[in-house]
Amino acid sequence: MNLPRIHKDTIDAVTERVDIVEIVGEQVVLRKRGKDFVGLCPFHDEKTPSFTVSPSKQMFYCFGCGMGGSGVKFLMELGKQSFAEVVLELAQRYQIPVKMNSAEESQALQREISLREQLYEIAAIANSFFQHALRQPQGETAWHYLREKRQLSEATIQQFGLGYAPTGWETLYRYLVEAKRFSASLVEQVGLIKSRKNGDSYYDYFRDRLMIPICDAQGRVIAFGSRTLGNDEPKYLNSPETPLFSKGKTLFALDQAKGEISKQDRVVVVEGYFDAIALHGAGITPVVASLGTAFTPDQLKRILRYTESKQVILNFDADAAGTKATQRAIEEIAPLVYSGQVQLRVFNLPGGKDADEFLKSSPDAPNIYRQKLDTAPLWIDWQIEQLLVDQDLNQANQFERVAKEMVKLLNRLEDINKRTYYVNYCAQLLSQGNSSLISSYSKNLQAQLRRPKRKFNQPDEGITKLDSEKNLLERAEFTLLLIYLHCPHHRAEIIEQLEENDLIFSLAPHRFLWRKILEAETVHPQELLKHLRNLSATYPTEMNPVLPVLYLDENQQHEIVRAPLLIRAAIASLQRVTYEKTRRHCLEQLKKLDPTQDADQFQYYSQELQHLAKLIQELDQMRYASLLDVLDS
Repeated sequence: MNLPRIHKDTIDAVTERVDIVEIVGEQVVLRKRGKDFVGLCPFHDEKTPSFTVSPSKQMFYCFGCGMGGSGVKFLMELGKQSFAEVVLELAQRYQIPVKMNSAEESQALQREISLREQLYEIAAIANSFFQHALRQPQGETAWHYLREKRQLSEATIQQFGLGYAPTGWETLYRYLVEAKRFSASLVEQVGLIKSRKNGDSYYDYFRDRLMIPICDAQGRVIAFGSRTLGNDEPKYLNSPETPLFSKGKTLFALDQAKGEISKQDRVVVVEGYFDAIALHGAGITPVVASLGTAFTPDQLKRILRYTESKQVILNFDADAAGTKATQRAIEEIAPLVYSGQVQLRVFNLPGGKDADEFLKSSPDAPNIYRQKLDTAPLWIDWQIEQLLVDQDLNQANQFERVAKEMVKLLNRLEDINKRTYYVNYCAQLLSQGNSSLISSYSKNLQAQLRRPKRKFNQPDEGITKLDSEKNLLERAEFTLLLIYLHCPHHRAEIIEQLEENDLIFSLAPHRFLWRKILEAETVHPQELLKHLRNLSATYPTEMNPVLPVLYLDENQQHEIVRAPLLIRAAIASLQRVTYEKTRRHCLEQLKKLDPTQDADQFQYYSQELQHLAKLIQELDQMRYASLLDVLDS
């Protein structure tokens, strides 16, 4: 649809209504850092977050690839859409009336909006039809199934809008198309009927099934899940993909759970509809279901926007199929899990029960469930535990197999401190209580680990690709020298900051120029620049690399107007490089130590690493905030 002439009033209303944290948070896992949010950039490959979102400025900016702008710009770049397409989508999302600059364009737009609204209306009416059928004589089997087999209360049945699709090939078709006068093509687009092979008639997609409406986050019915009441296959059948419904991007019960997810700051993901329904019925409400499919990154991103701590608990079945589904789910979201962006926990109920079965096992089951949720193990503890299931470590071949799988798992951990901890933990498990073996097993495991893979030219962990140590130094030192020479009223501030933080110019050309600056200031304070430019003839080798500092171009003239912000960011960058060097030293020392023999030193360097990580994070926050202020000013 080509609608480039949206009225200015509509554009203003949309841009004013857009919340950039909400928009970006649907696609990027964001963590609060001070007044801003940070996450992994969706526009380039990175392992360390350099993507910042500022709620106060309604801007995003990536310090890795340089992409930045408003919420509208974010959606344009992400979906490769035009400005008009994004504005129209946002207007529909926020129910903002759309005005166009011509009558023809307005009519075309209204037809497009009307089509989607009709699809929502058909889904809602079908849901009412199924609910009514549940309470008719033909729905008696379904009603007894819900009340007796599932033990659901009337309130829960109503809360989730459960219903029944009658037998008969054209029951719903006749109701929607013949009685309600909706076109068959629209009803087919909602996924409620299918065209016969001869193409001249339709039949109902759902027949003699218990019906479970699936809603979007706003509570609108967009699809249906169903369960057979007999021996038909498949046992569970979902709506097909439609303009309203994408199974891999939708979570059942999110509309009912999102408030409690935010309140409790965690979300529980179960496999089945009735697991989620039963838990909600028992008062355990921060729960969603993954529609029986593999838990996808899109589904994860949709729920993470509601939990600040990013805590997700997988409660799939504890049988072989459930264990496989849990492993598959972890693998699907592996980049976010292994990098520590998500606090993932895995919760298996005793006896291989699913949540619905467990809640029926005793009157106190809901309380026990809550207690077990609070102590659910981290995903890696669960995975290590799975490696030991049915394995006899006294058998050489089984011991070797378990140890190799442990190495594979440990290799995927990106955080060095977490690696070190779990190396020691795995060594303890392999030793089977023999403390004299822990040290040797720990060393053997450590020796088999590889350094985290880095792409060509990618810097060490802790510094992003374009924020490598050398780049940081070059940019920061260049900025300070530029401001010092061309903004004399900031010279005292720069010297004070360097001395106060015990910082020096590290790169040889900058260090040479700084020395010449200090020498010349005592002799030529009024003609400092002229004197330094003349030195290029005397010291051509040393001065040629720094000549750009001595001459302002047009862009630099514009930038140094914001000198205080640039100075603050540059000083923070120099401090960060210093702390990064200290961090690497601590890591090198830690690798040489045996945690069982050098416990005190091991603890010291571990604590020092944690302290340095906090300092570096604070500096990044200060640096990013300063640069965002520069961009905004």
